[in-house]
Amino acid sequence: MRSMLRSKGEKKYTWQDYLAWPDEERWEVIDGVAYGMTPSPSSRHQVVAGNFFALVRERLRGKSCRVFVAPLDVYLDDFNFVQPDVMVVCDEKKIRDRIYGAPDLVVEVLSPATSLKDKREKKDLYEKFGVREYVIVHPEEMLVERFFLSEGGFKGPDVFGSQEVLPLLFLDGVEVLLWDVFEVEPPGEGEGA
Repeated sequence: MRSMLRSKGEKKYTWQDYLAWPDEERWEVIDGVAYGMTPSPSSRHQVVAGNFFALVRERLRGKSCRVFVAPLDVYLDDFNFVQPDVMVVCDEKKIRDRIYGAPDLVVEVLSPATSLKDKREKKDLYEKFGVREYVIVHPEEMLVERFFLSEGGFKGPDVFGSQEVLPLLFLDGVEVLLWDVFEVEPPGEGEGA
């Protein structure tokens, strides 16, 4: 099995290399470095990612933007292709058998095996390729960090707790009720109302 990281001096992996790898293996490549996507995410990760996807899909009903959930490849260039947990693409020309080009919104749900990569390499990658909004979900801490593109770079993070509403800046009028993402009581309930 290939190493999760290439060693110094190895060639950079490309899209063509990736297409030749076995289908049962899941990999992401950032700047030519291959990152294995095993072990699979926890059930908590899947619940939170699924909830985020479902809530955004419902709020985008009747709009031109489309929401997708992993696994689905996002091809950025021959040395950069990833599988975000949730993404929104508003340019239909980018949607083919895969996504070609930067999504408008990317959501990554942290797991112990991927959190450093999501917070560092992927954040830099999404900023470089012009993702308009990047949301990092912390399922155990039940909080969300949001970065947004402004003047060619990410600003933020804005931090939201589990009983707050996350407005998606580049999707006019779309808000995500984070208590529904994390499956906790809505604000105001349980206070003896």
